[in-house]
Formats: sequence, structure tokens, C-alpha cells
Amino acid sequence: MKAVQSIKERYTDARKDLAKKVGAKNVMNTPQIKKVVVNVGIGRITKESDKVAEVYDAITAISGQKPLKTQAHKSIAGFKIREGQDIGVKVTLRGARMWDFLSRLINGTLPRVRDFQGIVTSSVDSNGHLNIGIKDHTVFPEIVAEKVRYIFGLQVTVVTKSQNREAAEEMFRTLGFPLKKKESETK
Repeated sequence: MKAVQSIKERYTDARKDLAKKVGAKNVMNTPQIKKVVVNVGIGRITKESDKVAEVYDAITAISGQKPLKTQAHKSIAGFKIREGQDIGVKVTLRGARMWDFLSRLINGTLPRVRDFQGIVTSSVDSNGHLNIGIKDHTVFPEIVAEKVRYIFGLQVTVVTKSQNREAAEEMFRTLGFPLKKKESETK
């Protein structure tokens, strides 16, 4: 019985085929994943320290790494934000933690999202970065839903080293990201 192949193993095995598909001259010119950034905006709840602590603990559990609080660069009166105020929590994953997180995201978290139909291809920007918005953090298996008092959304950004959008899309499909098919492919 063959063991399930990890995303990193799948990527290393498919690099030669990926180089041919994207037209790269050698394997080193294929798109690569550099890092994964998990970000939560806490602008509305900055005054409620218990909710901020819950967000901080949840991101620590989800990512396996201590998050960083981000501050506002400018004051914006309309949003009641002052320069230097804590407005977000983020964590940047690289190396083994990144590959582990991506594996859990693709195989465990995204299938648990209610009415999930796949990631739209417009989530991949012109630089080849993939942005996934998750409305409810309780879909992550690391979160015990009974203990949650405050539900929040988060953004996962997969930062790549890619020449263009199409090459990055092909890499994400090769890795098993559930991207929706393009309109021309479905007809």
C-alpha cells in the first residue's frame, strides 16, 4: 500500500513536467512557492482585549507559529484608526511549516468549507500569488468549535516566484489546489 504523497514531494516530482508545460528552459525556472502569509484584520475589535487574545491564540494554533501584530501606518479618521494602532495579526510561514500548512489547507480545511465549489482562478493575481479568503476560522481542524466565542475570517496568501499568472495557475493545479476550471474548459 502506497503512502499518501505530500505536497512538497508532489512538487519535486512534477517539476520537469511543469517546466515543459510552462515553457521554462530548465527546472530552476519553474514557478516556486516562496512563503505563505496568514492575515487577520482586528480593526473593529481592538478595544476588546479578550477577542484579540482569542484571535491571537487561534492563529497560533492554525499556523503552529507565534503571530505578529501589525500596526497602522497612517491615521484614517473615517475608520477611527490612529497611526501605530494594532489593526491586524499575521504570520509568515516558510520551509517545512509552510509545506505542512499547505497540505492541511488543501486536504483538511478547504473540503470542510460549506458549499465549497473550488477556488476561482481570479484569485491568482498577475504576479502569480494566490489569495484565499476564509470567512469562518472554525473550518480548520486545529480549532475546537465548542470553545470558540468569536468567529472571524482570515486571508491566506501563497506568494510565488513565477513569471506570469498562467504558469502559477498550472503549478497550483499540479500541487492539487482545487482551482475551478476555466470557462473555455467547461464547455
